[in-house]
Amino acid sequence: MTAREPEDRFTGPQPPFDDELIGLDPDDPETQAFAEHLARMRNDRPRFTVEGELAQVGEFANSANRANGHRRLMAVIVVALILAVVLAAAWGTLTTVFSTFLN
Repeated sequence: MTAREPEDRFTGPQPPFDDELIGLDPDDPETQAFAEHLARMRNDRPRFTVEGELAQVGEFANSANRANGHRRLMAVIVVALILAVVLAAAWGTLTTVFSTFLN
């Protein structure tokens, strides 16, 4: 039995990306990053499921981690606004529930 390489490791151009990666060195980190970018762009998972939505959140987090400068700042602001809305909704719900039970 021989040891196998992990399947998620980039090992060269994949069939849908052959046309875009012709002539590029498959061992080059920039080529690997470009192939990963193409894989993300052509991802056609269903996005209307819980798993799809969670995958989108993961993709947003990964892209925010790769960003720098004003793009990273904007990602932080978007996340802060989402958290503020969730906290406001939770606060409103809790105050309604407590005021209902206390009266």
